[in-house]
Amino acid sequence: MSESPGDRELSPVSSAPGETPGETPGETPGETPGETPGETPGETPGEIPEDLIAPLPEEERPPSEAMAFLKELPFLIVGALIVAVLVKSFLIQVFWIPSASMEETLEIGDRVIVNKISYRFGDPGRGDVVVFEPETFEEESIVTKISRNLLESVGLRTPESDLIKRVIGLPGDTVEIRDNTVLINGSPLNEPYLPVGLSMRDEGPWEVPAGHYFVMGDNRNSSNDSRRFGAVEGDRIVGRAFSVVWPPSHWGGL
Repeated sequence: MSESPGDRELSPVSSAPGETPGETPGETPGETPGETPGETPGETPGEIPEDLIAPLPEEERPPSEAMAFLKELPFLIVGALIVAVLVKSFLIQVFWIPSASMEETLEIGDRVIVNKISYRFGDPGRGDVVVFEPETFEEESIVTKISRNLLESVGLRTPESDLIKRVIGLPGDTVEIRDNTVLINGSPLNEPYLPVGLSMRDEGPWEVPAGHYFVMGDNRNSSNDSRRFGAVEGDRIVGRAFSVVWPPSHWGGL
């Protein structure tokens, strides 16, 4: 009886001489199937051992954070100085009080903050403490002005030419002193800021021109003010002093 093809047994595949049955032809004995010859077991294909990585030369290493900061420092300083000059020139400025003309409101050595934009949107009012340039103020060159503003902004110089007084008379007013009292257009002016026991001699009257302001120091007997040099032009007023910032014991508004 003849065998059908499906009844035949499968014949084993003969191995080449020297090969172990089940090995893939071409594999080295002892290698794991799929490993690349020469790789160390446990290594990731393509990975370079750490002991073979050479350190970068000093000049090729990325700069440290400290070095990066030092490189940026000059630009930061210049930027800060520019901001300080702009703020001092157009917004606010600290002034030093050099004399006793405003005692007891302001004493020698006090520092006050002056708002330079106050009178760009309005006019000085009676009782305001203002900083202004003297009539003999000399014109400065651009270089001198920039240098002065820079030194004043960082506290290495104080504005020595500017004056600080209180506005007493407004444009069109008549100011006079009678019986130890300031009269504005014939009416007594209430001045609670004056030192106790202050006495003033009779003076005036003074007519305040349009666009001008009559100013006096609170310490009337030790103040060189509009009684001597006349009313101050509005264009010469730098700004309004609004606060004492130094010393801490004198902190307060004006």
